[in-house]
Amino acid sequence: MTLRSLSVAPDWRWQVRNAITDLQGLEAAFDLTDAERTGAARALEAGLPISITPYYASLCDRADPTCGIRRQCVPHAEEAVEIPGDLVDPLGEEAHEVAPDLVQRYPDRALLLVSDRCSVYCRFCTRSRMVGQGGGARSAERLEPAYRYLEAHPEIREVIVSGGDPLLASTNRIEAILTRLASLGTLDTVRVATRVPVTLPMRIDDELCRVLRGAFPATWLMTHFNHPRELSEEASRAVSRLVDHGVPVMNQSVLLRGINDDAATLETLFRGLVRRRVRPYYLLQADPVRGTGHLRTPIATGVEIMAHLQGRLSGIALPKLIVDTPGGHGKVPHGPNWVVAEKPGVTTFRTYRGREVDYVDPPEVA
Repeated sequence: MTLRSLSVAPDWRWQVRNAITDLQGLEAAFDLTDAERTGAARALEAGLPISITPYYASLCDRADPTCGIRRQCVPHAEEAVEIPGDLVDPLGEEAHEVAPDLVQRYPDRALLLVSDRCSVYCRFCTRSRMVGQGGGARSAERLEPAYRYLEAHPEIREVIVSGGDPLLASTNRIEAILTRLASLGTLDTVRVATRVPVTLPMRIDDELCRVLRGAFPATWLMTHFNHPRELSEEASRAVSRLVDHGVPVMNQSVLLRGINDDAATLETLFRGLVRRRVRPYYLLQADPVRGTGHLRTPIATGVEIMAHLQGRLSGIALPKLIVDTPGGHGKVPHGPNWVVAEKPGVTTFRTYRGREVDYVDPPEVA
């Protein structure tokens, strides 16, 4: 059987059990370069673990090491290189942990880490310090101190359920988490952060969708398409099933060197997402995770791309360019400066066509 025929095996648990996790599996799936072999050997010793579902491997180009999907999931020797600015915990999550597995960096939101496992370990992972380190899905008992903290702090109005990937847990366990959050009575929304629609789309079945829609009715699903090739038939069916069940889906893309760091690739991706009723939400500057310098872009790259896309894409297809500031100090929107000049009562803008246009403020009311 071919890798592609195996890739569409409908049993998502089979996909997880048969994921590529070692050098032998990588050699069977890809024509590896020496740099990839070196990276794999390091990953197996002490680095971020390897896991690639047969489905996601089938999206990769077997022969081309520059393939935008392959570069996201196959280790590389450059992961051993540290550059100035690299951090083990770039978002300061450990410093902002208020209860076990609960991180609060904003007054009204908290991050609940319910697992350390993913179906695919992305080589640019923000939480490479912890994912795949054992334990898997967190038990209800382990999460109870986090729930108690949320009960004691009703100012927290939103919880982001993340990991690892929370949707690798059983549907019953996911339902228990969402039901427990609903029982608090203080939350407006829950966001489930997952890459399952991208890397394991067969996981999105009707039962899971009903739980996501019903256990906490205001649940939003935040997924993570980075490249147009990830918008396969299987992934398209998965997001359609979610939306058809009433689960809103938004996407956070990471800007990655040599993968999607050009306007044409991202325009194709964002248009494809909107056609599938997925809202491009963020274009994230890659976090300065230790060993990911070869995948990160300069800040100016994202600004240039957004300047090109402004006015050429519908507003519903245009995400915010976001920098999550190192150390856990919060997200900052960034982008081109469209203001050319300001003087009392008049602001001069440069439009995407390059024209300068004055906007005159109304007179003050006496």
